[in-house]
Amino acid sequence: MTDSRGPEIRRKLYRRGSSFETTIPMPLLFTIDTSKKHNVLFRLDKETNRWYIGFEQIGDAARKTGSKKTEKKKVN
Repeated sequence: MTDSRGPEIRRKLYRRGSSFETTIPMPLLFTIDTSKKHNVLFRLDKETNRWYIGFEQIGDAARKTGSKKTEKKKVN
């Protein structure tokens, strides 16, 4: 039986020292150039209580100009 909510990706949250970490699944990274450096941004939409994940390129060109390229993905 299929779920009508769509695909779901689960990742284990694990302790690393005094903080918690998880991995970013590869299907979420298909739209970015993984040969360049990126920050991962997690944003909460308070109205819908949904989290959104975004990627911000932090290459040399972005640092010099101050510009940031952001791509967003919706995560439940």
